Amino acid sequence: MKNKLNILWTNADPVTSELMVMMYAQNSIKNGWWDKVQVIIWGAPAKLVAEDVHIQKLIADAREVGVRFSACESCAAQLGVKSQLAELDLEVKHWGLPLTEIIKNNENLITV
Repeated sequence: MKNKLNILWTNADPVTSELMVMMYAQNSIKNGWWDKVQVIIWGAPAKLVAEDVHIQKLIADAREVGVRFSACESCAAQLGVKSQLAELDLEVKHWGLPLTEIIKNNENLITV
């Protein structure tokens, strides 16, 4: 889909997470900049999401307007937070191949 944005979220800094990832993802949908936004939680942000109630609230707010979230299963398992992410009703799956397909298909992707 041409008007879909994928955000690869790899930076667990709380300020960057709030003021870039969450703010841009949510405003993108609200303002019609993108029809669909998917945030891929990869690496350290998985632990941040599992442990930070404020970030969990921001994700819930973004999901309310239509932002989709999915976490890397291997990362979540290695960080010991797979069950916590599942309890938050987040999709947890292996992202290696899907990310490769996004890149090979020249889909819209930003990495933070």
